[in-house]
Amino acid sequence: MSQPKRAQPKQERAQATYERLLDVAGALLGEVGLDRISTNMICARAGLTPPALYRYFNNKYAVLEALGRRLMARQNAVLEQWIARHVDHGIAALRAGVGELLRDTAAVTQSEPGAVWILRALHATPQLVHVRLESHRYVTDRLVEAYIRYLPDVDRDELWQRLRLSVELGFAADEMLQEETRISPEMAMKHVAALLRFDLDR
Repeated sequence: MSQPKRAQPKQERAQATYERLLDVAGALLGEVGLDRISTNMICARAGLTPPALYRYFNNKYAVLEALGRRLMARQNAVLEQWIARHVDHGIAALRAGVGELLRDTAAVTQSEPGAVWILRALHATPQLVHVRLESHRYVTDRLVEAYIRYLPDVDRDELWQRLRLSVELGFAADEMLQEETRISPEMAMKHVAALLRFDLDR
């Protein structure tokens, strides 16, 4: 039986400790990987006792879930800012801004400690897959709302499915750039943006 999730702290001091634990965990992930990281290792690096960590997280998978949710929230903030900048300027502006959205999202991912391992955990750990799925569906929902106002004759469900595939492609390129050194980020984003614009033009 799974343990109940702990609520994210509200008090400033507790929130600072919570974020510190996540920062340490992200950095450690980048050093030792998913299999080796442990709550004891996180505590030792953060200078805290295990009971202090367990006030916020039930186990290492709860830490990984929080890392995933924090990364997704930061990526989603980029999306919201992008929509706010472009949505009132028509569908052409949305299409033209696809590359900008991809680049800004990649920059946020790149700046996150341990991002590549966080993303791997969200793919490879059954109890964490829902975090990635919920986030990608959220992104799709928001894009549908932005586009549908200019596409009144398009079937909403079909648009959702097409955009959902585009979202997956965009995030896949973002994840690839965390590891692949033989493709420049500029080249990758240019080509992925062109593919996504082509699909939208159809």
